[in-house]
Amino acid sequence: MNIFQKTMLHRFLSDIEGIEPPALFTYPFHYTPHPLCVAAAHEVQQYLHTQTKWHEELMQGKMFGVLVVRRAGEMGFLAAFSGNIAGSNNHPYFVPAVYDMLQPDDFFKREEAAISEINNIIAKMQDSEGLRMARQHLELARAEHATELRRIKEWLAEGKAARDRLRQEGDYNNQELILSSQRDNATAQRQKRTAKERLAEAERMVQEIEEEIEALKQVRHSRSADLQMALFAEFRMLNAMGEEKDLCEIFAPTAQRIPPAGAGECAAPKLLQYAYKNGFEPLCMAEFWWGNSPKGEVRKHGTFYPSCNSKCKPILGHMLQGLNVEPNPLMEITPPEPTILWEDDELVAINKPSGMLSVRGKSGVRSAEEWATERYAEAMIVHRLDQSTSGILIIAKNKSAHEALQKQFIGRSVRKSYVALLEGIIEPQEGEIRLPLKLDYEHRPRQMVAEDGRMAHTIYKVEGIEGGHTRVRFYPITGRTHQLRVHAAHAQGLATPIVGDDIYGTGGDRLMLHAETIEFTHPTSGKTISLCCKAEF
Repeated sequence: MNIFQKTMLHRFLSDIEGIEPPALFTYPFHYTPHPLCVAAAHEVQQYLHTQTKWHEELMQGKMFGVLVVRRAGEMGFLAAFSGNIAGSNNHPYFVPAVYDMLQPDDFFKREEAAISEINNIIAKMQDSEGLRMARQHLELARAEHATELRRIKEWLAEGKAARDRLRQEGDYNNQELILSSQRDNATAQRQKRTAKERLAEAERMVQEIEEEIEALKQVRHSRSADLQMALFAEFRMLNAMGEEKDLCEIFAPTAQRIPPAGAGECAAPKLLQYAYKNGFEPLCMAEFWWGNSPKGEVRKHGTFYPSCNSKCKPILGHMLQGLNVEPNPLMEITPPEPTILWEDDELVAINKPSGMLSVRGKSGVRSAEEWATERYAEAMIVHRLDQSTSGILIIAKNKSAHEALQKQFIGRSVRKSYVALLEGIIEPQEGEIRLPLKLDYEHRPRQMVAEDGRMAHTIYKVEGIEGGHTRVRFYPITGRTHQLRVHAAHAQGLATPIVGDDIYGTGGDRLMLHAETIEFTHPTSGKTISLCCKAEF
């Protein structure tokens, strides 16, 4: 019996002869899938096509992963899925969960059932006849209280009016009128207290029930938090050196400190955990999306994607220790120097090359801001382009010019156009896209379409078809992060990613997006400045 029969390791059924294993393991947060991973993923996809019972669930979208491994001279691959399928963590073709919380007799399921029972009690109390009657009684008491206060006020006013008439007629005993006023006020105060007491009693009846519900909610919250932390402690993640840390230990030094829900359940940690436990040498890894894109996100069926940041980055940071991992390719970028397009005493316009940051970042990649401050003592970046986007970038040489231009950008009086090549052919030939965008926190810097996002507005016009690609000109009315990239790729936009987009498309040598024209008012002369820098693609 060989290792393929004893484990979840699969043989390559496709021809991989002549494909050399990589010298370094995959950097999972920015990679081009190795040909061995492409072959493994193809076989997993063929298997998924045969699982008709999962078809509806899988079409809702799920991430899968493959890990090419070697042991005792034999090479094969492991497969995994993120989360669960059909309510189970265990399916024959895929590696098991790091910790299977879905076992019926597991502490997690038992405590989850107990918390669910608390939920049921809360729901019953919130919908109970007793609470409904108490609230109705309270509403009636509030109405009666308000009526009683109006009656008392009117009664006092009538008494005062009567005393005022007596004073006007001159036939009165002043001392008697004063005593009458005092008696009326004392009576009114007693009546108000009585009315307030009746209202307070009605409020108390509701409050007692609501406090009981709130106490149960606090118990639920506390038990849920304790259960989640107990669960995280069961995820004991290995690395290539045989070291073990649970999720609580892994996330403790991070900014978030507490692991997010679902941590440890993604495909990549499952694959590495199984490999380490079974003595396999990890060679390379890749993850791909299968099914429809989630609402708001841009995910393409069958396309490879990097591991997520919020859940997987801290975990894989531990699990990859002991492996020789590829360097982050974004750290290796040495972009060419920008060229000056136009300059005067106040401003300079450059052609920022693709791969250069607009402002200084943590990666250490050279930025246009660094380039500018090396040449101009008070240089300030006025606006930004994505690292992958090339084109016109305006730099102010002093604070006053910077403030004046920023006001123009904020007021949307600056006119810009970008040229892009899209992966396919689109219809219609021109139009507008309005989609609200916000940061996808789990996969930053990705942006997503969301109702609570900031509205992003783009006008576009097709300029031609080139070898199956569409050349389009974008006129961004707003300036949101990744606006043009998301508006091109999202199903509610053009549903066609920009060529070379490694975040929302299929990647390539470079992002075919270029800031080609800009028009603004000069901050001191008041003249209209129009600049154009043709794209190299």
